Amino acid sequence: MEPDAGARWEDEFVAYVAASSAYLRATAFVLCGDWHRADDLLQVTFLKLYRVWPRLVRRGELDGYARRMIVRAFLSENRRKWRSREHLPGELPDGPAAPESDHAQRLSVRAALDGVPPKQRAVLVLRYWDDLSVEETAAVLGCATGTVKSQSARGLATLRKLLDPHQLGYFPSLAPQEERA
Repeated sequence: MEPDAGARWEDEFVAYVAASSAYLRATAFVLCGDWHRADDLLQVTFLKLYRVWPRLVRRGELDGYARRMIVRAFLSENRRKWRSREHLPGELPDGPAAPESDHAQRLSVRAALDGVPPKQRAVLVLRYWDDLSVEETAAVLGCATGTVKSQSARGLATLRKLLDPHQLGYFPSLAPQEERA
């Protein structure tokens, strides 16, 4: 091994982290709904990625590999017992800023997404936020394409139930098919 090989791969890793942090952090946020938890998921992902970086052969698949690591970290975190999780107070002492109408819609969808079970939420995020195909989503989750389709349908149905009926007009793709025509 050449003397500067370690420095070279570390430079490559730092460049990858700088280039992909914003995108992967946004994906983590959509999964968990909390920027602090998203940062934790991202930190766990980059730590694990750092450990295997020198052995990675197919560097063209880094984004998919990192995305898969974030989803697995999220699902693993949600398997922990509820007693071992931190409990945050319901409200912060300061009053929140008044959201604009677009932000209010996003917040309502974000709140509804919290009511979707973790595996279904992971499918919805990968399919509709990351815009992955059914096959790509199945590869990330390590499951069959039929599982992705059924989890996607169930997750969308749950999301429809949790959103107010008037909010479905803002999100035509969430409206039941008979209402879209």
